[in-house]
Amino acid sequence: MAEIAVTAVITVLCEKLISGDLMKLAGSEGIDSQLKKWKNTLPLIQAVLADASQKHITDKAVQLWVNNLQDLAYDIDDVLDDLATEAIRRNLNKEALASTSTGKLLKFFPNCCTNFTPHNFMYGRKMSSKLDEITTKLCDLVDQRKGLGLNVNVERSNITERRLEQTSLVVESKIMGREGDKVALMGKLLRNEECDQNVSIVSIVGMGGIGKTTLAKLLYNEQEVKDHFELRAWVCISEEFDVFNISNAIFEALGGDNKRFSNLDPLHVALKEKLSKKRFMLVLDDVWNEDHSKWELLQSPLLVGAPGSRIIVTTRSTMVASLMDSEESYGLDVLSNEDALSLFSQHAVGEKNFEKHPTLKSLGEGMVQKCGRLPLALKALGRVLKGNRNGDEWEKLLKSEIWDIDDGSEILPALRLSYYHLPPHLKQLFAYCSLFPKDTEFKKNELVLMWMAEGFLSQSKSMERLGHHYFEELLSRSFFQQSTNDEFEYTMHDLMNDLATSVAGEFFCRLDGEMDVSDTNEVFEKLRHLTFIASSSGSYRKLKQLQTTRLHTFLGILISESDYVYDELIHKLQFVRVLALTGITITEVPNSIGSLKHLRLPKSFAKLINLRHLDISKTPNLKKTPLGIGGLTSLQTLPKVFIEEGNGFKISNLKGLSDLQGRLSIKGLDTVKNSIEAKDAHLHQKKGLDVLKMEWSDVFDDSRNEMIEYEVLKELRPHPKLKKLKIFNNNGMRFPTWVGDPSFDQLTELKLCGCRSTYLPTLGHLCSLKKLVVERMNEVKTVGFELPAPTNSFPSLQVLEFGHMQGWQRWSINSGDGHETPTSFPRLHKLSIKCCPELDEVSIGLIPSLQVLHIEECSKVVLRSLVGLSSSLVRLKMVNVKGLTQLHGEELMHLRALEELHIPRCDELRYLWERESEACKSLVSLQKLEVWNCKNLVSSAEKVANVGISMESLKSVEFHDCETLESYNCPNSVERLVISSCASISSLTFSAVQEQPSPLTELIVGDCDNIKLQPKPIPAKDFSLSRLTSFDIISWKNLKSIPYEHFQSLTSLEDMIIQDCPSMDYSFPCGVWPPNLRMLSIGDLNKPIRKGARWIEAVYMTSVRQIS
Repeated sequence: MAEIAVTAVITVLCEKLISGDLMKLAGSEGIDSQLKKWKNTLPLIQAVLADASQKHITDKAVQLWVNNLQDLAYDIDDVLDDLATEAIRRNLNKEALASTSTGKLLKFFPNCCTNFTPHNFMYGRKMSSKLDEITTKLCDLVDQRKGLGLNVNVERSNITERRLEQTSLVVESKIMGREGDKVALMGKLLRNEECDQNVSIVSIVGMGGIGKTTLAKLLYNEQEVKDHFELRAWVCISEEFDVFNISNAIFEALGGDNKRFSNLDPLHVALKEKLSKKRFMLVLDDVWNEDHSKWELLQSPLLVGAPGSRIIVTTRSTMVASLMDSEESYGLDVLSNEDALSLFSQHAVGEKNFEKHPTLKSLGEGMVQKCGRLPLALKALGRVLKGNRNGDEWEKLLKSEIWDIDDGSEILPALRLSYYHLPPHLKQLFAYCSLFPKDTEFKKNELVLMWMAEGFLSQSKSMERLGHHYFEELLSRSFFQQSTNDEFEYTMHDLMNDLATSVAGEFFCRLDGEMDVSDTNEVFEKLRHLTFIASSSGSYRKLKQLQTTRLHTFLGILISESDYVYDELIHKLQFVRVLALTGITITEVPNSIGSLKHLRLPKSFAKLINLRHLDISKTPNLKKTPLGIGGLTSLQTLPKVFIEEGNGFKISNLKGLSDLQGRLSIKGLDTVKNSIEAKDAHLHQKKGLDVLKMEWSDVFDDSRNEMIEYEVLKELRPHPKLKKLKIFNNNGMRFPTWVGDPSFDQLTELKLCGCRSTYLPTLGHLCSLKKLVVERMNEVKTVGFELPAPTNSFPSLQVLEFGHMQGWQRWSINSGDGHETPTSFPRLHKLSIKCCPELDEVSIGLIPSLQVLHIEECSKVVLRSLVGLSSSLVRLKMVNVKGLTQLHGEELMHLRALEELHIPRCDELRYLWERESEACKSLVSLQKLEVWNCKNLVSSAEKVANVGISMESLKSVEFHDCETLESYNCPNSVERLVISSCASISSLTFSAVQEQPSPLTELIVGDCDNIKLQPKPIPAKDFSLSRLTSFDIISWKNLKSIPYEHFQSLTSLEDMIIQDCPSMDYSFPCGVWPPNLRMLSIGDLNKPIRKGARWIEAVYMTSVRQIS
């Protein structure tokens, strides 16, 4: 199936052969006649490729001819690439020489004399012999085409070239015919069933392409599912069931805090802590493992989840479902005839049926049967026919001989057909993705860069745009699909991955470190693209046995080895264009990388003159910039550089990199001792940069000169098209005038951190600025006119953050006539002031659009000043506010729109508010209240409200670690209440209105030994928490018996947890358990529960999930 690439490759080769620089070099070396012969011969071969693409499906002789042509095309590409690189090298040398006195003298001599060097002479002789060998093979292939009966210019089916139409029906069709399956599985996920453990497993079983993953995605993203589970995670498993890697993937998918683990035990401990007592949903997609011991090891940290937790497994094997202890195995069948035809119709003609195209209906029914009613096959084949209404073309597709191919693989014929009808350039790009291991997630930008480096895209300034267009074509045809975990990442269905591997042929390979390669060098003779997956420290020795010198691509998923191992590997990759090494630790780029002159991706680094993209963004251990980077004038991607003293990388080395795009971080600017060097960086000419970070050292010692650093920053003025700017630790006495200059009209984010200036720059005229962050500017004492201008200041600013401003004392803005500016920030949405202990004066006018306010480690003056600036505050967080004992009426009156109030670590707080009645009248929109670690909090209000007054909008209340909290009267609107580690609380009351029960549905009380639960003000006999569905009692050290006085009135209670109550024994009451209790979890009691205890019989044993 090598036809995948050769048509597109030959097109690119013909383009390269008309390059003026290349032919000029060939002429100087006396080899231009050979290249002209190639230019005339390749079109003769290209003319028969359409016929070859049809005949090679069944004709093995044609297959061999196409394979040999592909192999030779790679050789031709290597030679042309080498010639183009040599032409660039000579031009650069000529430019460098021209600037010297010797170069000026040589202008008087003819080129035939000045071009002669030993290198040039040997280069010409070496290339001449290569070209002779290739020309002979090329002529042989031209002669062979006649004997194979290949015809010239056979017309391709117009299905191939037709551009796909876009339609919203594609999204809707994902659930075609699966409504019943979805409803059935939703029931299994959400209901509290009988189970011996908290975590139950549901397997979705069915053949490949039947829609298991699509159905699981629908369930996973259902809003009701999101609301039901506290945590959700999706992990793709595929064929290799590595317990450590899967556990790590689960931990990361659950929002793991960037911890790195080297072995399984600490990883499982962290995972267990993450899941403990939380109801979670985990999807393990595409499981093949049939080793029960591996599954037991993986699930060990998963069993600590709260009752109702679910693990969904998708698999093709009923045996897998069985060994994973699935409570239920849900078999997924092919679509019905009606649903299958409707799905195919949506993708083929853009309608739910064939009513508007009756002549195509019978052909569509035939396609449905050929596809076996499998959704993946139906979608892929339907998109081949998208927009085509020609019945003859449909019939030709229906009768294609591809349906009858039996090559022993499990690849669906419909997928082969969809691939066969791709344009040649898309075939090549898709086959390249066979290098990705199954379930690999990849980014569009990164894949496009790889295609570019391989030379797959037409040589032009818009290669990136063209690559993105081709990617979207493959995505729309179902060859790619969007990742479940990340909207910016993509993957391939397993069956599509199998298809890519099949059509890629012997030029592509994924090699596992466990494979035996001792006798396979002949198999890899034509190999040009390799993914090597190391499984152990000895895997690399197996790679050394392979002949890898002709590789264009090496993707190494490796493990740490000594530096010489990779240095030795790189030496062998003379023709590589894409080199990716994942999983290794390096601190310096090895010198051997300079020998890779074809690389598109230290002294020798200067030889990589074709390099356009060097992505070192994810290399935290890299501390030096490779020498010679400044000479790589084609470079577009360079995320960071390190400026050094001595012989290291200089800021002036950035001068020639005028094509840099995207992000650039410049570290070590404190080593720049001359502003002229900074000026030579020519940052103002780098219009492709979007994000720029300038960083000086955070160590301020006597070696730092404030005047020099000011001048350096002054000369580092970037291009005005910059979108984000960060300046760290500059020691200058002030900022240069370009910081805040209105010409930066596209700047959306600015961060100033750790700089020693005593004033902020004037920033109010930055018309596009949306986010401003000022941190650790300890020399700043006053913020005033520097921020807003007198009129029209900060027209776009939405987020303003100040942090760790230890010397800041005053923030005052006026209009210049002594009056406050009415509106300084017309669009400000979020304001955050953290760790500014000296700030005691705030006078900045109204901020009508302010919705989020965060005050931390500041005085109460700051809080009171800022609360009154906006009547539209929705979220207020006040952390460790000094001097705050309670919120007063004049503060509360501004908070009528407030929905969330968070109060952590306010140790001087005695009451939340002075009068409960004032709070109820003002906080009319409050829905969520959280109080953490307020050591002196006594009660919610100093003066309690009269009966019947309550916060009607409040739905969720939490108190944590409030040691002196004595009581809390729960308003009659609250649905969720959490009280934990409040040692002094003795009274927890529930208000009710007109004898209506509390709407409380979830109650969690933990580590509150003195608490007594009681209703108020209704007598006990008339009161009930009849809407309560979940009740947890946790860590009550002195609790000896369960509070069952009102148990029978808890008619809605379904879930109950009694955990870590060491004084309680197993003597639970009999006959008074809530009538609808479905789950009871008991753990860590004083005495073990006796089997056969009478009270157990009264608990509705059919509903109990776990008793421990």
